[in-house]
Amino acid sequence: MDLSVNDTLDTSGLLCPEPVMMLHNKIRDIQTGDILKIIATDPSTQRDIPKFCSFLGHQLLQQQTQGSVYLYYIQKA
Repeated sequence: MDLSVNDTLDTSGLLCPEPVMMLHNKIRDIQTGDILKIIATDPSTQRDIPKFCSFLGHQLLQQQTQGSVYLYYIQKA
C-alpha cells in the first residue's frame, strides 16, 4: 500500500504512555484527512495505537512490524 504521508511522528525509544501522549498532541496539529506515520519501538503500541484510533474515530490505515520497529499509518478523522 503506497500512502501519501503528510507528517511523521517518531517515538523511537519512548515507552508507554509517552508514544500515545505524543500521538494525541500531534493528531491535534494536523488537518482532517491527513495521514500521519508513527514510528515506535515500544511493543505496547501494538495495543495502544489501535485502541486510540478506535476510541477517537481515526482510521488506522496500516500497521507494520519491521524487526523491533512498529510502523502505523493513521488518517485523521
